[in-house]
Order: sequence, then structure tokens, then C-alpha cells
Amino acid sequence: MRRRALLAAATLPLLPIPALAQTARARTLRFMPQAALAVLDPVFNPTTIITTHGFCVFDTLYGCDSQLRPKPQMAEGHSVSADGLAWTIRLREGLRFHDGEPVRAKDCVASLQRWAVRDGFGQVLARAVAEWAAPDDRTLLIRLHRPFPALVDALAKPAASPAFIMPERLARAPADKPITEMTGSGPWRFLADEFVQGSRAAYARNPDYRPRDEPAEAASGGKRVHFDRLELTWIPDGGTAAAALRTGEIDWIEYPLPDLVPVLARDRHVTTQVYDPNGFLGFLRFNHLHPPFDRVEVRRAIRDVLVQPDFMAAVALPDDWRECHAMFPCGLPGVKEFPPAPRGAAAMERARAALREAGYRGEPIIHVNPTDFPAVTQQGQVTADLMKRLGVNIQLVESDWATTIARRANKAPPTQGGWNLHNTNFPAAAIANPAVSPIIRGNGERAWFGWPTDAASEAQVEAWIAAPDAAAQAHAMAALQEAAWESVPFAPTGLFRLRTAFRSDLSGVLQGPNPFLWNLKRG
Repeated sequence: MRRRALLAAATLPLLPIPALAQTARARTLRFMPQAALAVLDPVFNPTTIITTHGFCVFDTLYGCDSQLRPKPQMAEGHSVSADGLAWTIRLREGLRFHDGEPVRAKDCVASLQRWAVRDGFGQVLARAVAEWAAPDDRTLLIRLHRPFPALVDALAKPAASPAFIMPERLARAPADKPITEMTGSGPWRFLADEFVQGSRAAYARNPDYRPRDEPAEAASGGKRVHFDRLELTWIPDGGTAAAALRTGEIDWIEYPLPDLVPVLARDRHVTTQVYDPNGFLGFLRFNHLHPPFDRVEVRRAIRDVLVQPDFMAAVALPDDWRECHAMFPCGLPGVKEFPPAPRGAAAMERARAALREAGYRGEPIIHVNPTDFPAVTQQGQVTADLMKRLGVNIQLVESDWATTIARRANKAPPTQGGWNLHNTNFPAAAIANPAVSPIIRGNGERAWFGWPTDAASEAQVEAWIAAPDAAAQAHAMAALQEAAWESVPFAPTGLFRLRTAFRSDLSGVLQGPNPFLWNLKRG
């Protein structure tokens, strides 16, 4: 299928675009995301595509630059009391929601409270908060039970559930139910009447948005929009998408298929670049609630039998991946790489023995896998092949991404709509340290999908966040990695970089853990 897509993209004639269409195209940015947009609430379901949508519609108090340093965004700045127990954040003047209402501190209070119910970093922060208060419309006061030096890092996290600000009337909705009204204060207004779930979303430039004066850098700085309209269009076939980019029907593909990148790179009308220099960590997630992966011996055996080059060759170009036997993305500060287990027949037999000792007797093992997310789809198929060779009765349940993430949230036994295994990946920025990474947490029912429980890991996450100095933080980081490597919340499949592709007349494409749909100009 990928070879046919390659040929289709390479041979499609480049047709001229009529003058009227060129005029309309100049005012519209057409973007094809990595997956279909199905859910709209970025707090309820923080996948990358929904976060991309969230950054269009909503804004954050702080944003991270390309080095993951927090910078004021909606905030004018902040002050901290001498004892570290009171943080006062001042909002920028003139911030307004899309309905014309001013952004008030009480909106921020309600938004952060709802976010803190869903997000792992937010949950840790919330336990330290004695009071969220709004002394006046432009002042947010956070009183703490104990010092929390990483507070601004929490509010600035750029991926895996950023702390988006929405009107109080929306933020008061229960955190366990998605909101559907998309009224924010971000650079784009969502056009609800044009939304086609799983296919198309449209936005209009927010004329009342007040960008910061600083240059745009990742999720920080001035979010200046130079187009009147934005369209997110999902094209399930990679070859068709590449052809549409080459003919100018779309302006930007978030992830073209790796096989198609060389074809696109040879086209003078197309530019390719590394999507995010920090890369993505691929991994196999275990469901810890149900046999056989509720047993750590089985999780260790499966981790040790994974051949990372098999997974990486399926999703990235030869020079764009590396093995990464670690609990955090390799190459980031403080990350420890563990020696890989010996590969071969002995490792396979150890895995089979671990399954037998866990009582596995050929019951169906459910692996949920999307059909429309290439960076995940291919890894899931590699896992399924490995499981078959281990003698596992693997059931590869494939569906579109929206259906996959819905089933992934189901805690029921696999035979009753739940699951056992799931491949996915995270941008490095989303899992760069213990505070932001949802997949390192071992807090049971409140953990990220898979729901691992590990008190040792949790203790070190708390120690890292509360560390009074760099030495204490480094000690907690090292101890956490040792604990997590032993408990195996997931099995890493490698670190890879993806290429993004866009029309050569489009400038200002920012690199980062998400596609940032501002700072873009044509010509």
C-alpha cells in the first residue's frame, strides 16, 4: 500500500490552479494534521491533534519556548512571596474571549481547577494549593500549603494537556465530560457550523487577539496570524495527501509518510524539515489492570524481547531514529539509558516462560491500533507480529484514531470492551521530566491509560517536584528511572524524528512538540 502511495504521489501531474482559486488560497491556510479531529475538548482528551486544535482556540498563562523554558503568555508576569507560599500572577491588559467578554482572573481560577483534575502535573500541583483566588479581574492569587518551585512549569507545559484558559461558565463543567462549546481567547475562532467530526474543521482569524511583542518561538511569544481562515482537513490516504500538497490543494502536512518524504523533498514547490528536533519516544503501553500484563515479570520479559530497530524502521527514515532504552527521551538532561537485554532465541523463550508462569493459556490478547495514524499504526503491526511469534493469541483490533482512543479509556476487561496492549508515541517535550510526563506515573486509577500502580515511582515524582535544589532534583530523577525501569509502566520502542512538509511559499513554520498554526506567511 505504501509503495502504491509513493508511485501515486510521484507521478500525479501538477495542474495549474485557476486565478480565482489562487486568490482564495492566499487568504486560507490549509493544514492536514497527523490524525482526524474527533473530540474538541483539549483538557478532557489531550492527544496531539486535539492539543493542536486547543492552541488555536485557547491561550495559556505561560508558554514554553524551544528550550522548554516557561515564558509569560496571557500573564504579564508574576511575583512570589518570600516564603514561597503565595504566587501572584497579573494578566495582560485587553485580553478578550471570542464572545467579546474580557478574560478575568476568575476564568483562570475555574480553568486551572478543571485542568488540575485531569492532568498529572496539575494533580500534583492541586495537592499543594490551599486556595485559588481572584482578588480582582486581572490578578490571580495561588496560595500554597508548601512551596512549589515548578508552578510556572506546570502552567506552561506545551503538550499532553496544556493548562488552557476558557470562560468560567465552560470551565465549571465536570472534568469527566467533554465540553463542546469552543469559546476561547486564542488567535483563531472555531467555526462550529463547519465542523465535520473526523474529517474537517475550520477557523477564522480572531481580529481581537492581542499577540505579545516578542517573536514567536514554539508555544511562546507573539502568536501573529496572517491568514483570514484556517482549515484542518483529514486525508486518510498518505499518497493522496502528498499529491494534494504537491498540487497546492493543501499547504502543510504534519507528518507525510516516511516513504514519501524523499519524493516531496525533490519537488521545488515543497519544503521538508524536521518536525521537532527533540524527537518522539515510541512505546508499548501495557494495561496493568488485567492479566497477563498485571504481572511485572511478564512486562519485563516483553520489554526485553522488543527489537527497537524493527519498530523504528517502520516509522522513520534511516537517519532519523536511534535506540532508546530509557524511561525518558534519550539525549535530554538527566536521562539514564539502561543496557538492552540480549536478543535472540533465548530472550524469546524467556518471554514465553514468563507468560506461562503468569498463567497465560492462549486467551485472546487485545491490541488496539489505529489505521489512520502512520507513526502508531506501523508500530502496532510490528508488536502484533512479535506476539504471534511468542505464541500469543493476539487480536489486533484496528479502527480509526478516534475509536482507538475511546477504547483505550475503557478500564473493563478486554473481553468486555477493554484492551491489553497499545502502541503510541509522545513528543519529547511532553514527557521530558517527571512533572510533565503522564506515562511515568504510577498512581493507579488516576494514571494515564494503562493505569499502573507503583508507590516507589510516585514517591520520586513528588521528590523531584518538591526538590529544593538541582542536586536533590537530580537524585530524585535518577531514583525514579531505576524504579520505573523495574516496574515497567511501558516498554520503549525507540526515539525517532519525523519530517513535516509544506509548500515552499509558506514561511514561518515553527518547530516544536505540536504544529503551531501562527507566525505563518505566504510568499
